[in-house]
Amino acid sequence: MADPRFFSVSEPFSIGELAEVAGARIGDGVDPDARLNDVQPLDVATSDHISFLDNTRYVKQFSTSRAGACLVHPDHAGLAPDTMAVLLSDKPYRAYARVAAAFYPLAGVLDLPASPITIDETAEIGNGCTIATGTVIGANAIIGENCRIGANTVIGPGVTLGRDCVIGSNVTLVCCLLGDRVTIHAGAQVGQSGFGFAPGLEEHLTIPQLGRVVIEDDVGIGANTTIDRGSGPDTVIGAGAKIDNLVQIAHNVKIGRNCFIASLVGVSGSTKIGDFTMIGGQAGLAGHLHIGEGARIGGQSGVIGNIEAGATVGGFPARPMKEWLRGVAVLRRIALKKVK
Repeated sequence: MADPRFFSVSEPFSIGELAEVAGARIGDGVDPDARLNDVQPLDVATSDHISFLDNTRYVKQFSTSRAGACLVHPDHAGLAPDTMAVLLSDKPYRAYARVAAAFYPLAGVLDLPASPITIDETAEIGNGCTIATGTVIGANAIIGENCRIGANTVIGPGVTLGRDCVIGSNVTLVCCLLGDRVTIHAGAQVGQSGFGFAPGLEEHLTIPQLGRVVIEDDVGIGANTTIDRGSGPDTVIGAGAKIDNLVQIAHNVKIGRNCFIASLVGVSGSTKIGDFTMIGGQAGLAGHLHIGEGARIGGQSGVIGNIEAGATVGGFPARPMKEWLRGVAVLRRIALKKVK
C-alpha cells in the first residue's frame, strides 16, 4: 500500500463497486462481491490489490502478476493469470484513475499546522539542529541530528531527514525520505505530485500519485530543481548523486549511485539511470528508458531510446558521439559548399 505516513486509504471496495466507479465490465466468472483494499503496480500487487495494464511494455508483468484484480483492455484479458479477476475497459488507464481516486480521495492534500506554531508537537527534532525563521515542520516529521534548515522551508507530515542534512531556504519537502548528509539548495521542490493524467477528449483524469521520493546518503540537489514523487513505485535518487540547478526529475525515475546531472536536464517518468552516469546540460530523456551504467550523454541531447552501459552519445536523436560529430562535420561541409 502507499506509505501511510503520507496517504490515507479508504475502506475496501468490492469488485462490483470498483467496476461501477471505473466504468468497467466485470470479466466472466468474477465474484463481484470479492473485496479489494488498495491499488498497486503489477509487479508488487497481491491478492488484496487491484492494478491495471495500459502499456504493452508490461504485458509480461501482467501475465505473472499476483494482483487480485486488474483493469485491462479486452484484447489482453486472455493473458491474465487464472487467479486474477479482470475488469474490462477500452481505456484502462482512465479507469485506473477513477479507482485510485476512490481509494485515495485526499491524495496530494498537504495538511500543515494552521496555528502560529511552526513545528508540530508530534515532530521529532534531533540534537544540534538549526532551524531558521518561517520554517514549517508537519506532524510526525523526523529531523536527524545536526541538520540545518533555511528560512521559510516547509517539511511536510511524515517526512524523514537523516543526520547532517543541509536544507536551503524556500524548499518544500513532502512525501519523501532523506538519508544522511543530503544537501538541498534553495527553492528546490521534492515530493510534489507527478505529472500523471489519463487523457481523454471529455476530460483529463488526474492519476493520484501515491509513491514517495527516496533520497539516499550524500546526495546533492541544486537550487530550484524539482523531483516528483512516484505514482505508486517510488522515485529514487541513489547515494552520492549530484543534481544541478533547474533539473526536472519525473515520477518513478530511478537514478543510480554517483550520477552527475547538469543544469536544465529533464528526465521523463519511469526511466532508469545506471550508476555513474553523466548527463550534460539541457539534455532531455524520454520515459520508460534504461540508461546503462557509466553512460555519458552530451549536452542538449535528445534521448528517445535505451543506451548501453559505458556508451557516450550526443545529438538528437542521441546516437554514438563520434557518429553524431561526423554527421555535424558533413553537414557543415555541405553548407559551406552551397554558400560558395
